[in-house]
Amino acid sequence: MKQYDAIIIGYGKAGKTLAIELAKQKWSVALIKQSENKYGDSCTSASCMPISRLIEEAQVADLITQNNFEAQANFYKQAIMRKKELTQLIYLKNKTDLTNFPQITLYRGTASFTSNNSIQITSDENIEELNGKEIFINTGLTEVIPAIDGLAQCNCIYTPEALLQQEVLPKHLIIISNGNEGFEYASLYADFGSKVTLIESDALFMSYADRDIAGCVQNVFEKKGIEIHLNTLIESVNNKEGNVELNFISKSDNNSHTIVGDALLIAINRKPMIKALNLSLAGVATDESGAIITNNHLHTTLPNIWAMGSVRRNAPFIYNAIDDCKIILNKLFGDETRSTEDRYPVPYSINIDPPFAHVGITETEAIEKNYPFKVSRIIVSDTTGDYVLRKTEGMMKAIINTDTQRIIGCTLFCNQANEIINCVNMAMKCEQPYTYLRDFIFSHPSYSEKL
Repeated sequence: MKQYDAIIIGYGKAGKTLAIELAKQKWSVALIKQSENKYGDSCTSASCMPISRLIEEAQVADLITQNNFEAQANFYKQAIMRKKELTQLIYLKNKTDLTNFPQITLYRGTASFTSNNSIQITSDENIEELNGKEIFINTGLTEVIPAIDGLAQCNCIYTPEALLQQEVLPKHLIIISNGNEGFEYASLYADFGSKVTLIESDALFMSYADRDIAGCVQNVFEKKGIEIHLNTLIESVNNKEGNVELNFISKSDNNSHTIVGDALLIAINRKPMIKALNLSLAGVATDESGAIITNNHLHTTLPNIWAMGSVRRNAPFIYNAIDDCKIILNKLFGDETRSTEDRYPVPYSINIDPPFAHVGITETEAIEKNYPFKVSRIIVSDTTGDYVLRKTEGMMKAIINTDTQRIIGCTLFCNQANEIINCVNMAMKCEQPYTYLRDFIFSHPSYSEKL
C-alpha cells in the first residue's frame, strides 16, 4: 500500500491549490480525480468562467445580429468554439501547475474510504489502495436530475455542462429551474437570440431577494422576451416531432399547460457528491442534505479527515473553497487564527445581464430582525452616466443601520455589479460608516460613483 502525507479527493479549485501548497512544504501528495481529461471543476466547465465569457460574447451578438436568427446561430457556434478553447487552456494550465511538482502524484478513478486513513481507487484498469496521514475531501457538487415522467426516454434534454458543449443555438430553450443557475442560462440564451421559457417551482420570482429588486430583475427578463412560469408542478416530458414537449400544472389556478421547444435544460440546484465515498466506513458524518459536517477549521468528525468547498455545509462559491484552503494551510503551518467564522460578510453574484450581486442582509431580513435602519436606493436609468455607457437597466439598494451608521446589506442589479459589490463588502468588513463610500471620490464615468 502506497503511503502519502496527504490524499486529496477531488480536483476542485481548493484541492488543486492545496496540493501545490502542500508540495511546497515537501509533503507527498496523492490527488485523485475522476475524469481523465478534465483538469478543473464545474466553475471551469459550466459555471463561473464559461458563463462570464459567454455573457461578453452574447452582448456583442445582441448588438450585431439582432432579429437575424441565422446570424445569431452562427455567432453562437463561434462563441462556443472559443469557450471550448478557453476551457482547454485552463485545463492545460491546471495540469501543468501540478505536474511541475514531483511530490504530487495524480490518480484517476473513483475514490472510496476503506478506513479512516486509507482510500481505494477504482478505475477501468485496476484497483489501488493508498494510505494517507491527512485526507482532504473536495468532491464538490453533482447535478440533480429530477424524477419526471418520460424524462429518461426524451431527446433534447441537457444539463448545464452538456448544453455548453452544443454548437447549435436552440430556437426555443425551455429551462426547468429552482435557483440562480437557471436565471444565468435564461439571460444568456435570450441575449444570444433564443426564445426562452423559464419554469420555476417557487411561487415567487427570486424569492430570497427584496420584492423591489426581484421585480426589477423580472422586468428586465421579460423585456428580453423570457417567458416566466412560477408556482408550477411538472407532469411529464415527451418527444414530439424532433422536439421536446413539457407538460406542467400551474398551482396558482390548477390549469394544465404544454410547451414545445427544441431543447430542455435541467438547471436544478446541485447536491454534494458523496455517494461513492463510503463516508460511514470512515466515520465521517453528514447532515440531512448529504453535506459533510465540519468544524470552523474544516475538520470533519475525525481529526485527520478534512472537507472543503461545496461538499461541506458551505455556500457553493469558488471563493469560499479557496478560503477553505487558506484556513487549512493556516491550521497546518500558520498561527491557527483563521476560521470560517472570520470570513463574513461574503458577497455573491449571479451572472445575468446586467449582473446581480448581494452582500449582508436584505430589507426584509432587517425588518424581521427589528434593526433600526434606513434604505437608500437608486434606479439606474435615472442617472445620465448610464446612457453614456449604454447600460440603463437595474437598481442599486443599500440598507443602513441608523444606530451604527454602517451598511448592513447591499443589493446591486446593474452593469459591473459583481465588481462594485467588493467595494461595499470591504467597507462593511472594515466596519466603516456608510459615509465612507458616500464621500469617496470615484472615477468618472463609472458605476462605482453611484455608491
